[in-house]
Amino acid sequence: MRNKPSNHSVMATWLGVTLLLVQSLVHAETETLERIEWKKAPIRLELAVGQEQRIEFPAAVKVGVPASVQGVLRTQSVNGMVYLLAHTSFGSNRLMVRELDSGRIYLLDVTATEEGGPGHPIQIYVTGEQGSEKDQATGGHEPEQDRPDFVQLTRFAAQQLYAPARLVKDQPGIVRVPVSRDSVDLYHGGAVEGVPLVAWRAKGLYVTAVKLTNRTEQALTLDPRNLRGTWLTATFQHHRLFPKGDEADTTAVYLISARPFGVSH
Repeated sequence: MRNKPSNHSVMATWLGVTLLLVQSLVHAETETLERIEWKKAPIRLELAVGQEQRIEFPAAVKVGVPASVQGVLRTQSVNGMVYLLAHTSFGSNRLMVRELDSGRIYLLDVTATEEGGPGHPIQIYVTGEQGSEKDQATGGHEPEQDRPDFVQLTRFAAQQLYAPARLVKDQPGIVRVPVSRDSVDLYHGGAVEGVPLVAWRAKGLYVTAVKLTNRTEQALTLDPRNLRGTWLTATFQHHRLFPKGDEADTTAVYLISARPFGVSH
């Protein structure tokens, strides 16, 4: 019987659970996601009492809550995802949601009833024209902040996957960006399946967390030279994958690039 390093087994188990949770959320959002374009007019939103509503914004945001609903409306904001939960019914109240980097303001006219709306996850997006207005407002440059280095970006991405939710915090200058979650041929030879999980941007750099799964019956030692694409750095959570079906057949790789994942790959 093969002895496995205990720390690898424990970390692999945590990774497996985390990735399953991420995939479950992704699947649910893919099935029922409602996309709403921001047109500079308040977006009406009806909550169902006791049912959490998830809203995705283009970047990390801060939510302003009117005093009239403080205590009856719970709000949480994590990496561009806003979670709203009404504890009781209330009439229309306007929430101001501000992007941390650009300063762009979104307005939500929120009500809560026992029946509520459909409760589908919502994704709010802006068009290229509005994006250009943001560039003009900032002179074509992002706000002046120290750019995180490769180590900081990699550590940030790893914490998003592994750290308990209460310890996960937004970091100024690092914003979540969209990434396709379709399987990709990332590793030469076809022995390893790659599935992008989540990506962030920070002052011209991109970091993407990708799940890697061994497709073969043989253990594999991962080598960054076998990765397809143009990457500035590649950091494996574990360098060894056990055979397909083993609890340690899956790990994650954190890829830093100068362009979005879809282009760099």
